[in-house]
Amino acid sequence: MTTSPLIPHGLHHITAVTANAQANLDFYTGVLGLRLVKRTVNQDDVTAYHLFFADGAGSPGSDLTFFEWPVPPEVPGNNSITRTGLRVPTGSLEWWAEHLRGHGLSVTPVTRAGRAHLDFADPEGQRLSLVEGGPEGVVWEGSLIPAEHQILGLGPAELTLPGLFPTERVLTRAYGLHAAGTYPDPEKPERTVHVYAMGESGPHAELHLRLDPSLPPARSGAGGVHHLALRVRDDDYHAWSARLSGLGLRTSGEVDRHWFHSVYYREPQGVLIELATDGPGFAVDEAPEHLGETLVLAPFLEGQRTQIEAGLTPLRLRRREG
Repeated sequence: MTTSPLIPHGLHHITAVTANAQANLDFYTGVLGLRLVKRTVNQDDVTAYHLFFADGAGSPGSDLTFFEWPVPPEVPGNNSITRTGLRVPTGSLEWWAEHLRGHGLSVTPVTRAGRAHLDFADPEGQRLSLVEGGPEGVVWEGSLIPAEHQILGLGPAELTLPGLFPTERVLTRAYGLHAAGTYPDPEKPERTVHVYAMGESGPHAELHLRLDPSLPPARSGAGGVHHLALRVRDDDYHAWSARLSGLGLRTSGEVDRHWFHSVYYREPQGVLIELATDGPGFAVDEAPEHLGETLVLAPFLEGQRTQIEAGLTPLRLRRREG
């Protein structure tokens, strides 16, 4: 087995599911202090909002996004993405623990891969974890979170699977990740979590594979994760598409998402993995100072704007006390 010369350089975004876009917007901007950088719709289901939350500039690697679908809560289980990491500045975990408890949330300190984490869930049960370190983010001046504690970007993404193979083969052979150690599962110490890293690793560039063959498959729903995306350089996009196809993987083919370009592949144990380019970015159709303030549609959807807007419930930007 050979390592691909093409290597992702971190997580690009995580896309999850909410059943209530307004409550979701209130929590992620009001409690977590993220910036709404794009208000749009699911390009494959224009009846559904697609909200993008990120750092102050909408930097690749800081996006946590949500599809709004009126579905029941997720039933957690195997063959799924089970926790999303969010990175904060060094020395911030204690501040965040107090802040989250002040909003009525339960927080649990745990250790993963030798790093302190703070586990919690949003009001729909979306499982999140704060971890310190990694690349700097761009401060958002409009956040209610102090600049020195604002979320920097995505941290490790956790997958729960019945076994390591064949996912391990896909990650190493197709995507060029490398094994970077193991640690006991904080929830079930008798189980092992395997870390796979991109490039020089770090909390922004890791997938943690939690193995638990005793669990039934997850049932998707609100509070669950839809897919994860890995960052690839714009100039490497076509090479990545050719590489996956050349390995015989059944991909989506090249997909233009307007703000980035993508290729999707559902690995054999059921997790949907996207490769997404850094560019052109969220400022391609909105001034940087006004990101997320209005409903923006990809150009091929503009002709349907009247019908799309008629089917959406207007969202209100709210400010909460930090």
